Amino acid sequence: MIMGDMITLTVKVPSDVYAELALRVPEGERSKFIREAIIEKLQRTPKPDHMLRIEKRLKRLEEELSKIKSSLAELEILTYRRGEVNPHIFCIDELDHKIINYLIHYRGATTTELAEAIKVNRWLILNRLKRIRQRSKKQLGKPIIEYYPEQRQGKIKAWWINEEIAETE
Repeated sequence: MIMGDMITLTVKVPSDVYAELALRVPEGERSKFIREAIIEKLQRTPKPDHMLRIEKRLKRLEEELSKIKSSLAELEILTYRRGEVNPHIFCIDELDHKIINYLIHYRGATTTELAEAIKVNRWLILNRLKRIRQRSKKQLGKPIIEYYPEQRQGKIKAWWINEEIAETE
């Protein structure tokens, strides 16, 4: 790091830290010690623009991989054996796990049924279902849960576990 013009910086530290500094570093060397400690810490901390570039590249790679998986799934080159994927890997918290458990147990449910069974807001259930579907589609190329607006097994406008790829036992 290149040293430019020096500016004064006032720092508050706990008294025990100052006492330790006073014991270990001679009085005339403390400013230099603190300056070098800050410079050393800054050199180990990644720059935000570099992290942003890495995040953008990673997101682009994930999107490209998702497109490849989707294409392979459409061509039926990427296939899934029955029971190969655990649907719980797409859950981020206990609510998601409860939703997936209910869908596995009953094979399908409407958002209203899920909301009543789990005792949460129907809109929260809907948002979670969409997020699980989106996350699984992004990672697998096919969603682990699917929405059918027409009647299926006595239910209309319901969500179903994709048993073609989901581990449901």
